Amino acid sequence: MTAGNCFHIHGVVLPGDEPTDIYVVDGVVSHEPAPGATTIARNAWILPGLVDAHCHIGLGPGGAVDEATTIAQARADLAAGTMLVRDAGSPSDTRWVQERNELPRLLRSGRHVARPMRYLRDVGVEVEPVDLVEQVRHEARSGDGWVKLVGDWIDRSIGDLAPLWPADVAAAAIAAAHEEGARVTAHVFGEQAVAELVAAGIDCIEHGTGMSDDVIDEMAERGTVLVPTMINLNRFPDYAAPGREKYPNFSRHLMHLYERRFETIGRAIEAGIEIHAGTDAGTVVPHGQIQEEIAELAGLGGIGFALEAASWGARTWLGADNLTPGASADLIVCAADPREHLATLRNPLAKLLRGVPV
Repeated sequence: MTAGNCFHIHGVVLPGDEPTDIYVVDGVVSHEPAPGATTIARNAWILPGLVDAHCHIGLGPGGAVDEATTIAQARADLAAGTMLVRDAGSPSDTRWVQERNELPRLLRSGRHVARPMRYLRDVGVEVEPVDLVEQVRHEARSGDGWVKLVGDWIDRSIGDLAPLWPADVAAAAIAAAHEEGARVTAHVFGEQAVAELVAAGIDCIEHGTGMSDDVIDEMAERGTVLVPTMINLNRFPDYAAPGREKYPNFSRHLMHLYERRFETIGRAIEAGIEIHAGTDAGTVVPHGQIQEEIAELAGLGGIGFALEAASWGARTWLGADNLTPGASADLIVCAADPREHLATLRNPLAKLLRGVPV
């Protein structure tokens, strides 16, 4: 089928509650009746396409992957309902993915920015603090409005998590990205880096297991967004185990963060921090896991909260269309209200990307 096909769906468009009729004409949403439109469903619930707000298209365990693997990653995400991906760093130049209409929409962050010997090999661009500001400017200009910093990682000289960047240098880099019109996010596990980055005005935090009550309050006041990647946090024991003998402090620290992850993220939800769903797919986490992430968030904040975090709320945050007239018809059609029956999202009646049935 092509985007020229016309479709009709009767149902409730989430997050609303009143049934309506929507039409898909030439790939976009319309409220005007379209003669000859094929009816997909009646009395359905229509969800804006899912968002994976922390995903690594073009990245594998060994670094950059080839085109075939990249396509397979994107297709796995789409099969799970992900229609918009915020790339959270990739060593591959994936701009070509944006030209493939059968693949999810992609917002690129460019490469992770890290320090030499302070992150996963062959993943990020590595610079010393003196060069951070200029590298961030480069990434801001080459991406789609996002820059990804590695905020902390194990420092082998002390055997524990530690910030990669002096606080003043990180603040200057964030300011430089803002001057370039880009937002900044950062991988952060521990306590010190997240406090320094939030104080420096960062826009988003990934993971956030080290957030204290004071940092959570500051994030809520500043409007700093959190993408916790719960299904990745669940893997902390696997990350801690290999270093238990050589880096016992790091292993104990990571396990402490793991054991209080639900309490920490739960406090962030209670504080009103804007939270969005991300899987961290690309290295250890397989692609196509957005529904598992939604289920984890639902366990902490309720189903409605989790769906907003992975659909209409995340799309608004990223400046993407929801299902208003003229918007791209990226949607999922469910037989029951997924806000009450989350399982219905796994077996939808239909999915459309750019108005084309998936």
